[in-house]
Amino acid sequence: MGEQVEELNYERQLSTRKKGGLITMPFIIANEAFEKVASYGLVPNMILYFMSDYKIGVAKGTNILFLWTAASNFAPVLGAFLSDSYLGRFLTIGLGSCFSLLGTFLLWLTTVAPQLKPPPCNQFTQTCKQSTHSQFAFLIFALILISMGSGGVRPCSLAFGAEQIDNKLNVNNERALESFFGWYYAAGASAVLIAFTGIVYIQDHAGWKVGFGVPAILMLLSTLLFFAASTLYVKMKVKKSIFTSFLQVIVVAYKNRKLPYQPPNSDGWSYHKDSPQSLPPTKSLRFLNKACIIQNPKDLPADGMATDPWSLCTVEQTEELKALIRVLPLWSSGIMMSINVSQSSFPVIQASTMDRHMGSSFQIPAGSFAFFTIAVIALWVILYDRVIIPFASKIRGKPVHLGVKLRMGIGLVFSTMAVVVSAIVEHARRKQAIKQGLLNNPQAVIAMSAMWLIPQYCLHGLAEAFSAIGQNEFYYSEFPKSMSSIAASLFLLGMAVANLLASLILSTVERVTRNGGKEGWIATNINQGRYDSYYWVLAIMSFVNLFYFMACSWAYGPCVDDTAKNEPKTSDSIDTIEELQRARSVVVERQSLFKSLPS
Repeated sequence: MGEQVEELNYERQLSTRKKGGLITMPFIIANEAFEKVASYGLVPNMILYFMSDYKIGVAKGTNILFLWTAASNFAPVLGAFLSDSYLGRFLTIGLGSCFSLLGTFLLWLTTVAPQLKPPPCNQFTQTCKQSTHSQFAFLIFALILISMGSGGVRPCSLAFGAEQIDNKLNVNNERALESFFGWYYAAGASAVLIAFTGIVYIQDHAGWKVGFGVPAILMLLSTLLFFAASTLYVKMKVKKSIFTSFLQVIVVAYKNRKLPYQPPNSDGWSYHKDSPQSLPPTKSLRFLNKACIIQNPKDLPADGMATDPWSLCTVEQTEELKALIRVLPLWSSGIMMSINVSQSSFPVIQASTMDRHMGSSFQIPAGSFAFFTIAVIALWVILYDRVIIPFASKIRGKPVHLGVKLRMGIGLVFSTMAVVVSAIVEHARRKQAIKQGLLNNPQAVIAMSAMWLIPQYCLHGLAEAFSAIGQNEFYYSEFPKSMSSIAASLFLLGMAVANLLASLILSTVERVTRNGGKEGWIATNINQGRYDSYYWVLAIMSFVNLFYFMACSWAYGPCVDDTAKNEPKTSDSIDTIEELQRARSVVVERQSLFKSLPS
């Protein structure tokens, strides 16, 4: 509500400002890039740190990572709400940077202060002491701070940078924005690659003290660089969040629940004063239409703004909430893929027991195999946009386009294939370990190349390239422009739900398979466990989810993506295309692309 009024106020502020501009770009981009390197670099080997230094079992350690990632994925949604409604983007990013700095520093302290973690195992008695409650609480507190930090930086950084550059009075405004977006995403992608290669390599070869110390130093640089340019930033005032708008529609619709329905062509609907009143409320979810029924003309002054937004909403507000509710079933069908992607701990443990050498001297760190997922995503996006679609269009003599729902479905198929391949490879790995007499020696390296793990990482990458990008484009195209922030947040929220469900699935499997005191599937000794059977459970669930997706897709009906290609291009359609391109870039940086990283 009031979107165009806000845009006018935004332009008025820009026209009188003397701050911002390209000079602020290096500070904002550096803040985001260093934060990514610091936080992403901590995740791949974290399960190994839990097991080696805190004597935490595989199942418990994986559940901790699931919950940490869920918190890190939900935090940006909460951060976006606080930023839009109360704190503003500058303060939100600043607080987030400080939280991340404190979290990484406390995590580094666990590597240098002996009293913060259990003592080493007794080599003579082969006994290990578990961590105390206070030691465990300190570790969890550090992880929570890192999640809070990501919730402050990641949802606001791009928008805050755009505010510094976007000046409609500048004749080169579009070129400046294009340059900023390009450098922003390039820096983000480079940061993730450095985290998965350089930081993980340092942890493997220099130990945890240096491996966790480098991210803490990078986070210190990130925070200092952001605040160093404080006097140069444009700091916009907060505005009403769209979440408040949703709540208003629900409250008003409930208040008016006893009112009779009005015909669509009635004059009793409340519209925003700058909106075309020829578009009545849609018939779907029509009980919400009661939120925009005018009961008293005095509730709507001449300026068209309701005197009490908690008593009268507009048709535009109501339709925005309807758009969100309609996509929820399809959104939920993508959660299973995110559950599969979030199984990042097990492949790292598998890789640590396999031959990871490339050549005679170089050995790939166990936590760096996720690089292949990133590489496949990047390669597919380039090939799809620059080679496959243009070539197919040239052959057919007309534009060729794969619908977003079709791509989402293809991604779910690839995700199912990925866990099937994971089960097969783990079965072969465990069989080799037993054959070589290593059943009771999980630290031993078996005579099997870790390169057998690459296909499953590549399939996860293809699943992300199809389904994740398809989902983001679907949200951006189905929602009004005023809901762009919701479109960007839905996937992160799906990842958070997926991590919680993954933790529930893992706990259930462990509890059921350990019935009777026997060793369960999720054993700390990977050779004694049955990780392959756990993967088959995920494969069966993924297969069932394919039918659920098809039912949701059929129930949703045609989407904007299916009809837009048959309509003439207008300025609005061009805007939509630009938003879809930005959606692809958002997918490249988000945590789910990178094996359940905190985002």
